[in-house]
Amino acid sequence: MVESAGGGPGDGTAEVLDRPLPDGVRRRVVAIVSDCFGKLTVAELPSQLRQYARFTPNRRAKFAGNAMAAALETDTLFRQRIGEKFRAAQPELAGALDSGSAPAAVDPLDVAAAAYVLRPAGWVKLVTAAGEEAQRADAERADEESRAELERLRAELERARDHTRAETERLRTELESAKRDLESLHRKLRSAQSDVRRGEAALRKAQGEMDAVRAEAHTRVSAAESESRRLKARLGEAEAALEATRKAAREGRSVEDMRVRLLLDTLLEATQGLRRELALPPVSVRPAETVDAVEPGRMTPKDIAARALSEHDPAILDQLLALPQAHLVVDGYNVTKTGYPQMPLEKQRLRLLGQLSALAAQTGAEVTCVFDGAELAAPVLLAPPRGVRVLFSKPGVTADELIRQLVRAEPPGRPVIVASTDREVADGVARAGARPVASAVLLKRLS
Repeated sequence: MVESAGGGPGDGTAEVLDRPLPDGVRRRVVAIVSDCFGKLTVAELPSQLRQYARFTPNRRAKFAGNAMAAALETDTLFRQRIGEKFRAAQPELAGALDSGSAPAAVDPLDVAAAAYVLRPAGWVKLVTAAGEEAQRADAERADEESRAELERLRAELERARDHTRAETERLRTELESAKRDLESLHRKLRSAQSDVRRGEAALRKAQGEMDAVRAEAHTRVSAAESESRRLKARLGEAEAALEATRKAAREGRSVEDMRVRLLLDTLLEATQGLRRELALPPVSVRPAETVDAVEPGRMTPKDIAARALSEHDPAILDQLLALPQAHLVVDGYNVTKTGYPQMPLEKQRLRLLGQLSALAAQTGAEVTCVFDGAELAAPVLLAPPRGVRVLFSKPGVTADELIRQLVRAEPPGRPVIVASTDREVADGVARAGARPVASAVLLKRLS
């Protein structure tokens, strides 16, 4: 177990441990090195251990334990320095080991760890003996724990047997009771099955009779529904034809008559105005009049713009309203919010309608003022002024759409003037044949 390495007598440095260092001894050795580590300078430490110089002993033992144990085994100078610090800290234990006698009151593991560090003569025997003592103590402790565990398991087994016997007896009693209940349920089940079979037979018979009655009733209902649908269809066709006839008669006698009469009046007044303007004497038919050609047309609202007036000159509005049967449609809120937006809506309406009434009296033109109904919080109590028609758009319909409907309702050829700054409204009414005028032009004319 111990080999000689050429050392002198009494010197334990030549002794070699031929087995791994026991775990208990190794932990004590690392603790000794960690405690003495801080008493050395950085220059006295091996290079691989200098990074742990500032660690506390506990952190040093935790993170540098393997490195310190390896350095202690391979670096003789480092081991001697640790041994010197240990001798200074534990002089009694070091002296006892040097004399060859270990103190009886000291833990064998501490004795083995000190011997491993100091390396006195016979230190290998001390380390080996400490390892065997630790193994023997561990074995005894494990044996004691095993005996205690065995006793505990025996007690638990006995309790489990008693519980099993009681549980078995209880289950046997419950099984006997369950068997008696099962026999009673079997008898009841056989009786219930007989009743079910009789009930099923009666149900099948009743269901067959019900199916026959249902089929007959379904046939009659289908026939009645078919007849009802046929009669409803004929009634709907008759009502639709009647309504179409009434509508055609009503529209033919009202809307078309009104449109034709209005267009006729427009043409007559335009012809009379043209005759007065040209002041032509009556003449007889000339041969040139028999030639088929395009005659010059009468003046339209679009021709007014070519009379050397600016688009923003209010005089252009007077010329337009002087045309026969002229109809002025005003986008109400567009004009008021352009001219006096700071006033409340009610006062805006009253001011505009008063000015339009005066304009209608001056020109004799038909005037319609359209307001957006979405701006209203409640129905408006308003007496329209003389000569002005006041309209509010319905829910879901804007004033712009109502203006386009008014323009489309007029017959082709009637002069219609729309006062609005809205570009979409102006473009829409222009395509329908009306003459758009900016709100600023109307405001200048009214002022």
